[in-house]
Amino acid sequence: MDSSLPILSFAGAAVMATAAAYPKLRARLALSRAKHGSLTGHSKMSRRVARLIPFYEFDINDFFRSDGAPAEVATQRQDGFFRLAQLYRDRFARSREMTLQASEKISDLQFTEAYRVPFQYSRLVREHLGTGAFVQSSAGVTVTDLDGNIFHDLTGSYGVNIFGNDFYKECIAKAEARAHALGPVLGPYHPVVADNVTRLCGISGLDEVSFHMSGTEAVMQAVRLARYHTRRSHLVRFAGAYHGWWGDVQPGVGNPVSPHETYTLADMSERTLRVLKTRRDIACVLVNPLQALHPNANAPADSALVDSSRSAHFDRAAYSAWLQALRQVCTERNIVLIFDEVFVGFRLAAGGAQEYFGVRADMVTYGKSLAGGLPVGVVCGRKDLMRRFREDHPVDVCFARGTFNSHPYVMTAMDEFLTRLGDPAFRSIYSGLDAIWDERARRLNQMLAEHDLPVRVGNLSSIWMVHYTEPSRYNWMFQYYLRAEQLALSWVGTGRLIFSLNYTDADFAEVAQRFVAAAEKMKQDGWWWRDASLTNKNIRRQVLKEIIRRVFSR
Repeated sequence: MDSSLPILSFAGAAVMATAAAYPKLRARLALSRAKHGSLTGHSKMSRRVARLIPFYEFDINDFFRSDGAPAEVATQRQDGFFRLAQLYRDRFARSREMTLQASEKISDLQFTEAYRVPFQYSRLVREHLGTGAFVQSSAGVTVTDLDGNIFHDLTGSYGVNIFGNDFYKECIAKAEARAHALGPVLGPYHPVVADNVTRLCGISGLDEVSFHMSGTEAVMQAVRLARYHTRRSHLVRFAGAYHGWWGDVQPGVGNPVSPHETYTLADMSERTLRVLKTRRDIACVLVNPLQALHPNANAPADSALVDSSRSAHFDRAAYSAWLQALRQVCTERNIVLIFDEVFVGFRLAAGGAQEYFGVRADMVTYGKSLAGGLPVGVVCGRKDLMRRFREDHPVDVCFARGTFNSHPYVMTAMDEFLTRLGDPAFRSIYSGLDAIWDERARRLNQMLAEHDLPVRVGNLSSIWMVHYTEPSRYNWMFQYYLRAEQLALSWVGTGRLIFSLNYTDADFAEVAQRFVAAAEKMKQDGWWWRDASLTNKNIRRQVLKEIIRRVFSR
């Protein structure tokens, strides 16, 4: 009889341990289910996979027929490739030469030149279709390179250029004149700071402001303050969203160290809302409203364009409803809702994404265009969230400072920008803005369909993404045909086209004509050949087989 007591005690302890562990296991399972199913939603796994993929490249024989194209199509592509290469040599000689020389000393150029296309094709493309990274002037909606070629600018200066280069030239010129008397005196504020703060509080609907040197820094400070005031550890970001390059918000590929206090969850997911409702360690939720164009997908770049599965679909009503649901949960759980408007701020509406989607955040970060073309980062927030010290514990502070915060030239340029933005006549630029850009996208898609071209565009107002309707391993080539038609693209190629709002209908008509011409030439050169067996799924399988063969051939 006594011999059964240890067994019963052990069994009882096991039951108690299981009961204690069950809530944690359930919470962990809920967290796992709230992640997006792709590698985008699994940061640690994405880093492991990235480390496993070996380098390999196609030689001249396989480069033009990696999709199984017949010999005559491969020859057609090869002829087109080297014909395009000759055009680049003739037309962009000085710009390319300076870029080649500069890339020996500029690490950023080394990276961007290497990652314009999938790595299997990169070396041959760099040798023959190297692009120029230098331009010498801008006017209207165009930029001019070192060879005198005039390009229609679709780069948007990575989001800075909302109202046109001439607008920012004026802001900077007038700012320099106004700041000249004080010069680069740092520490004390230029008097315009007071006006800037008042207007930023009015735009954001929030109480206080802090200035920083970049959008990345602004997001860092917003997250730090949220953790400080909630006394919680974790931030939530959504799969695919970009919030700068610092570690906590880039937990996957690109960050050599995995952050331990970041949850990457699925955008527009009820499971995510359930996690927010139940966990007690979440300090804040970061939202980049640009994700409305491609929820749960990374910022699109042609370096990852291995097939035609890239997609874009913007549903303003659905994304607004999601943000409203998110707002409600964050309010209930005392989680700080942060809108990262560094990219989209003032592009969608004069009041930013908060106005556009009809949702008020607890903190908002701005950057890019706000300083009239000069570098800046701004945090606007509720009064209780912006304080950097505790009155009852004076040594417990949340420190953030920077030498160039509130630089006089930046602040006067910001004043110029905000003065123009506040002018009712200027604000008329937002009237019917979505309708204008939606119609332009519809018109271009119609032209592409009429010419039987496997290219389409999707848009969030003036921010566009190119996607492809037929399976292909060569869609990344399209960027080089577009540049040949003198359409300026950023290094991500067709993944992001950013129009300034000063594009007229005539300007856009010229872009559309060149866009279609580029697609027609690419089609004529055989890059979009396919047979019935070529599907996106089969392409991905083929790439996987190539990787496996390379791994086992080492």
